[in-house]
Amino acid sequence: MKVDKIGRLAAGALAVALVASCTSERSGTALIQGGADAGGQAAASAEKFGTLPSPCGPGDAKGATDQGVTDDAITIGYGDDRGFASAPGLSKEMGDAVSALIDWCNEQGGINGRKIKGNQYDGAYMHAAKVMQESCEQDFMLVGQGFAMDDAAEQYRVACKLPTVAGFTVGPNAAMGPMKFEAVPYPVDRMNIGALRIAQEMWPDFEDETDVLLSTSPAVTTGTNKVKSAMKQIGVEPLECGVRLNDAGESGYMPFAQKIKECGAGYLWSSDSPDPGQFSLLESVKRAGAEPKYLMEATWYSTKVSEWNKGSGAGDGLHAGMIFQPFENAGEVPAVEQYMDIVKAKNGKIALLGMQATSSFLLWATAADECGSDLTRQCMVNELSKVHEWTGGGLHAPTDPGANKPASCALVVKLTGDEWEQAFPKETGEFSCGDDYVVETDAKTWGTELNDDRISTKFLTDDVIKPQTS
Repeated sequence: MKVDKIGRLAAGALAVALVASCTSERSGTALIQGGADAGGQAAASAEKFGTLPSPCGPGDAKGATDQGVTDDAITIGYGDDRGFASAPGLSKEMGDAVSALIDWCNEQGGINGRKIKGNQYDGAYMHAAKVMQESCEQDFMLVGQGFAMDDAAEQYRVACKLPTVAGFTVGPNAAMGPMKFEAVPYPVDRMNIGALRIAQEMWPDFEDETDVLLSTSPAVTTGTNKVKSAMKQIGVEPLECGVRLNDAGESGYMPFAQKIKECGAGYLWSSDSPDPGQFSLLESVKRAGAEPKYLMEATWYSTKVSEWNKGSGAGDGLHAGMIFQPFENAGEVPAVEQYMDIVKAKNGKIALLGMQATSSFLLWATAADECGSDLTRQCMVNELSKVHEWTGGGLHAPTDPGANKPASCALVVKLTGDEWEQAFPKETGEFSCGDDYVVETDAKTWGTELNDDRISTKFLTDDVIKPQTS
């Protein structure tokens, strides 16, 4: 398997993988433009980020309270894999977002008067462990980062007791690690199946006419197996047409297209990321005269896909599930427009993972504001563990960072030509939600062993920083 494909998959699929929703005919309720977030000590500030009162502002915080904290500064680490030679710019939008948000926060006075200093790291896909060791030596915390090979670095993070509010996690030990929080959790033991629930509402025959596209990629296969297991839990039995694509590419895709047509698949799910091979398959399906509807991971919501479809039209009607507000909703969702304005002002890259890193930065800053002058890692772990409803000011559906639980809401977007639009719910800016949008996964798929607190035991030590309840 080509290493650049692994990198794209790892960084993209974890960003917004398998987002979910439901309808009022189930247990669903409509949630308009995310939800409210805790405001912290800076709640009285006139500055806001979407619905979130800014956690940034002047103050009189004092003291060198922990590593990376002085009277006048807080040093955090952040970064991405932008230097990966096989995929230049990998997850660059994450570092761009955090860098821009640091400036945005410092322009307001920092956190309680302490300005934020950022150490930007480039994991370059293969160097996450080296980056983590550097961060262990100088940073207060890691914030909003996304390293595809984070599991290789997890033992160092845990050993040096470095808390993090990650932009995303990939490896199972990183996803379930101690002292780890995310604005958009993706735990190994729970799965948001909103896209599937929405498909059941949109298409009455979805349960009987759906198949899953397979791949030779181990990473894609892991994700696909989880999806197939979830499908069976909700009454969707894949047709098993047997279409398995070589991750390195095929000499031709028409035989696969013919197999899809002969199998009678009316709907196709793919856990793979958009690439030339996937595009060639969809183009071949169109030439073969088959007309399945596509339901894809949120990684397909991109300008790369819309630009391809503008020329081919083979992706018309393609749907993608998301827990983030699409950029097309910026006019009705202030947080999305604000994210775009802040990052564009610094000539940064705009993308979904950038919004995800933004939400994690805001979550970190809100907890830091609550800690006030006594800014310690222990206080941060305490405060972050209390946050059980978070939307990043309206950037995404509510999640539970404190308990490491995913959203139970979602929406679906649809591609026509080179334009995306919200397809479900019909009301622009709303999510659909339900308790049945999250399922428990088979422990055989976790890739790690969890203790009673749902923490990975692989690198766990007795002296990690744990939330204090009193």
